[in-house]
Amino acid sequence: MYGPLPDLYRTTWMSHHLLIQRAVSWRSKVGNHAGTVNGFRGSASDHAVILRAGCRHPDLTTVDRNSGGIKSVRGITTVHFTNNMKITSPLITSLVFRSNLSLLLPLLLLLGHSRGMPHVLRFGGIFESIESGPSGAEELAFKFALNTINRNRTLLPNTTLTYDIQRINIFDSFEASRKACDQLSLGVAAIFGPSHSSSANAVQSICNALGVPHIQTKWKHQVSDNRDSYYVSLYPDFQSLSRAILDLVHFFKWRTVTVVYDDSTGLIRLQELIKAPSRYNIRLKIRQLPAETKDAKPLLKEMKKAKEFHVIFDCSHEMAAWILKQALAMGMMTEYYHYIFTTLDLFALDMEPYRYSGVNMTGFRILNTENSQVSSIIEKWSMERLQAPPKPDSGLLDGFMTTDAALMYDAVHVVAVAVQQSQQITVSSLQCNRHKPWRFGARFISLIKEAHWDGLTGRVLFNKTNGLRTDFDLDVISLKEDGLEKIGTWDPPSGLNMTENHKTKTTNITDSLANKSLRVSTILVEPYVMFKKSDKPLYGNDRFEGYCIDLLRELSGILGFRYEVRLVEDGKYGALEESTGQWNGMVRELIDHKADLAVAPLAITYVREKVIDFSKPFMTLGISILYRKPNGTNPGVFSFLNPLSPDIWMYILLAYLGVSCVLFVIARFSPYEWYNPHPCNPDSDVVENNFTLLNSFWFGVGALMQQGSELMPKALSTRIVGGIWWFFTLIIISSYTANLAAFLTVERMESPIDSADDLAKQTKILYGVVEDGATMTFFKKTKISTYDKMWEFMNSRRSSVMVKDIEAGIQRVLTSDYAFLMESTTIEFVTQRNCNLTQIGGLIDSKAYGVGTPMGSPYRDKITIAILQLQEEGKLHMMKEKWWRGNGCPEDEKNKEASALGVQNIGGIFIVLAAGLVLSVFVAVGEVLYKSKQNAELEKRSFCSAMVEELRGSLKCQRRLKQKPQPPVIAKAEEVINMHTFNDRRLPGKETMA
Repeated sequence: MYGPLPDLYRTTWMSHHLLIQRAVSWRSKVGNHAGTVNGFRGSASDHAVILRAGCRHPDLTTVDRNSGGIKSVRGITTVHFTNNMKITSPLITSLVFRSNLSLLLPLLLLLGHSRGMPHVLRFGGIFESIESGPSGAEELAFKFALNTINRNRTLLPNTTLTYDIQRINIFDSFEASRKACDQLSLGVAAIFGPSHSSSANAVQSICNALGVPHIQTKWKHQVSDNRDSYYVSLYPDFQSLSRAILDLVHFFKWRTVTVVYDDSTGLIRLQELIKAPSRYNIRLKIRQLPAETKDAKPLLKEMKKAKEFHVIFDCSHEMAAWILKQALAMGMMTEYYHYIFTTLDLFALDMEPYRYSGVNMTGFRILNTENSQVSSIIEKWSMERLQAPPKPDSGLLDGFMTTDAALMYDAVHVVAVAVQQSQQITVSSLQCNRHKPWRFGARFISLIKEAHWDGLTGRVLFNKTNGLRTDFDLDVISLKEDGLEKIGTWDPPSGLNMTENHKTKTTNITDSLANKSLRVSTILVEPYVMFKKSDKPLYGNDRFEGYCIDLLRELSGILGFRYEVRLVEDGKYGALEESTGQWNGMVRELIDHKADLAVAPLAITYVREKVIDFSKPFMTLGISILYRKPNGTNPGVFSFLNPLSPDIWMYILLAYLGVSCVLFVIARFSPYEWYNPHPCNPDSDVVENNFTLLNSFWFGVGALMQQGSELMPKALSTRIVGGIWWFFTLIIISSYTANLAAFLTVERMESPIDSADDLAKQTKILYGVVEDGATMTFFKKTKISTYDKMWEFMNSRRSSVMVKDIEAGIQRVLTSDYAFLMESTTIEFVTQRNCNLTQIGGLIDSKAYGVGTPMGSPYRDKITIAILQLQEEGKLHMMKEKWWRGNGCPEDEKNKEASALGVQNIGGIFIVLAAGLVLSVFVAVGEVLYKSKQNAELEKRSFCSAMVEELRGSLKCQRRLKQKPQPPVIAKAEEVINMHTFNDRRLPGKETMA
C-alpha cells in the first residue's frame, strides 16, 4: 500500500540518463528511505521505480516485489528490476530499457544519509479486516490525521508524512508479523496497530526487537512485568476505567450488580469492580454473553427472571447495539432497569428508539465534543466518513467519529509532536532476520512518551515506564428524552464529579408522569382504604374510598399519571420472613415490580428502606395501646373523705391534738390568760382560766369547722397559736372544698393498665400486634428493656396474641381481656367511633407513613415533591379531618344528670351526722347518770330517787329553771371552802385557805 506521492515526471519519453539523473536528484531531497517514495520501492537489493503521469489522487496499489518484469496496475506500467533497471511510462509501456544499476544503487543509499529533520517521513499502519462494524474507520482516521498534518503545516512545516498501510485478517498473528517485517524493511518511523491482542503482541515483539515504536489505540492487557519498552497506548488505562465504573456504582448506591462481559478480557478490565464485594457491601453476579452469536435473548431472559435491574455490560459498541434492541423487544427498557456500558462509543449509537422508554442508561465518553476545535475536526471527519458510511448492523450513526478513530487521530499527532521535538532522526531499512535495531528508536520512543498533546480525546500523557495512558478525562453521559447528555466527569486524581444539574434531577426520569399508567398496591384498613358502600355495582378504582384513595387522587392530579388500585394478595404490609429470608406483603410486590407504588399505611422503617424506596412522609404517628374503656365506679357513701388522702387525714388529726395540747399548756402558764370572774369586785382575789383541756380541744374543733367558739385567747402567746391554727384550717378546708366537688360529681375510670410498663409487668392481660407489620418489627428490633420484655412475651405466645389484621385486633379487644398495640392514628379513628375503646398511655415510638416505590424507582422524587406541595397547601390536614372526624361518643341520660348529687355521692355525711347524734344522746345519758350520782351523794339519798328527780326536772320543758340540789348540813363559816377555788381558782401571792 502506498501513500500519495508528488508527480515526478509528466513526460512521455525519457532517456536512460535523464531518468537516473532525476531519480538521484529526487533521492537527495527525500533522504535515506527504502521502499516506495515518489516511485522508488524496495531496498538496496530490490528497487522499483513507479512513474506517475499527472497523478492527482493517491492510488493505493500493490506491487509484487518477488519477481521481475512488467506489471500493469491501474493503468500504470511498472518496470521492475533487481540488478537491472526498469522504467515505467503511462503512455509507452512496450518500451523497456535495461541497464546495470550497480553504480546507481550505492549512490541512492549514500544520498539517503542526510542530516537533520527529514523532509519525508513514513508511518506504517496495520489494520484488520472485520466483517462488521465501521469498515476502515481507524484506517481512514490514520490517513485523515496524516493529511491534516500535511495540509496545515503548523506542526511539521518542513516535513511531509507518508504512510504504508497493510491489511490483515483478524486473529492472524503470522500475517501481522510478516506485514510488520515488510514495513520495517521499507523504513518506517512507527507502526500503528493492529488492534486485536494476538496480532498486536506479534507486532509488538518485532518492534521491541528492532527498536521501532509501536502505537496502540485499543485496549491490550499488560502483564505486571511488562518489558515492552517500545510500546505506547492511547486507550485509557483499564484499572482507571474500572475505578470509574466502581465510583458510578457507589454514586447510584447499588447493592446488587450484574456484570455481563463479552470475552475473558472483560474480567481483567473490570477487576477493580470484581474485587468490590470483599471491600464493600455489594452483591456481584457475573454472566458471559454467548460466544460467536449476537443472540443475547436467552441471557436477557434469565436476567429478567432473576430481577437483575442493575447491569454493567462490557462489550463492543456493535454488541451493545444488539443488546439494546433485544432488551427493548423483551420489555427490559423500563424505568426500573439501569444499564452501564463500558464502551466509550455509547454516544455514537442510535438512541432514538430508547429516548422515551424511561430506561436508565449511563456510560462514558472520552471524546471532548464540547471543545469548538474538536467539533470542527469532527465535522471535517464526518464529510470524509460519508464516503465509507458504517454498516447498518454496526448501530453507529452516520458521520459520528468513533473513539477508536479519535484515538488514532490523536496517536498520529502525538508521534508527529515527537518528530517535531527530535533534533536528528534518520529512518533506515530494518530486517527482521538480522535483529539489528534502529539506532534512533530508543530516543524516538522516549520523545513519544514525553510528548504532550491536547487532542480530540483531551490531554494525552503517557506513563514513561509502561507507556500507558493513566491521566485522562471522561465525561459521564446518561440517556434523557433529548438523547445522551453529560451529567458529570471523572478523572483519576479527582474521581467522580457529578454536575449540579444531575443532583437536582432524578436520574433519567421523564419530566412529567403524564400518560403513565401505574400499578398501585394497597391494603384494606379503615380509614385509609375501604370498600365504598353503594347500591350499584362498582368496578376498578371506584370500588375504594378512604384517606389513601384521596391522597392517590391528589397525586394523580398533580403529576398527571393514571393508576390502577390493587389489593395486596397476601393481605400483609411487608416483613422479612426468617424461615425463608424473603419479604412478603406489599414490600414483596414492590421488589418483584408487580406494583409501581404502595399507597397505604405503610410505615417507613430501616429494614424496608434496604429493599424499597419511600417518599417523604405524608403522616407522622407512633405506636400506642388500644384497650377497652373501663366501667365507671360509684364514689361510695364515704367518698367525701376522698378529696384528702388517708395520710393527710391522719396528719390533720395529729395536728389538731398537738395544737390543742400546746394551747392548754401555754394558757396555763401565761399570766395574761387568767382573769377576774367578778369585774365588779376588783379586790377579789379569785382569777379564772377558760382554756381548760376540754376547752382547748373545743377551740381547735371550732376553728377546724370554720365555726369558732365563745373562747377567745387573751394573751399574745395564745393568740399566736390560735392565729396559726386558723390559717392552717383555712388552707385545709379550702383545698378540701375545692377538691370535693370533683370527687363527688365525676365517676372515676379505673383501668388496670396505664402504660406500656404496666403491660410488661403483668401477664393476666394478653397483648399483641399485627403479624408481619411495622409494629411487630419495632418490638422485634428494639433494644429498650421494657419493649424487649414485651416482645419476649408476645413471641412466646405468638399464635394466641398475634392477629392477621387491624380489624381482628379491634374485635379481640372488644370481646376479651386483650390490649392491642397499633398506630396512634388508627387508634384515634377507632376511638372516635367506638366509645367502648380508648387509648392507654402515650406514644411508644415515633414513625411515619410514606408512599413505597421499588428500589431506584424514578417516581419517588416526583411523589415526594407532590406530597410536599399537598402539605404546604394544607390538603393533607383537610383529608385527615375528613376521614378522622367522627360524631363522637353520645352521652347517656345518666351522665347528663351528673351535677345532681345522689345519696350514693353524699350519703356518708348523713351517716356521720346520725352517728354524731346517737353519740351525743349516749353522752347525755351518761351525763344524767353521772349528775344523778353526784346529787344523790350530795343530798344523802338513793341514786334512783336522785335520777328520777333529775329526769322529772328535765322533762318539764316549759320551765327554764330548776331547783339546784342542796346538801342537808350547813358547814361552819370558818370551815367553808370556797368551791370556786377548787382546781379552777387560786390566790395570787397568798396561800390557799383551808
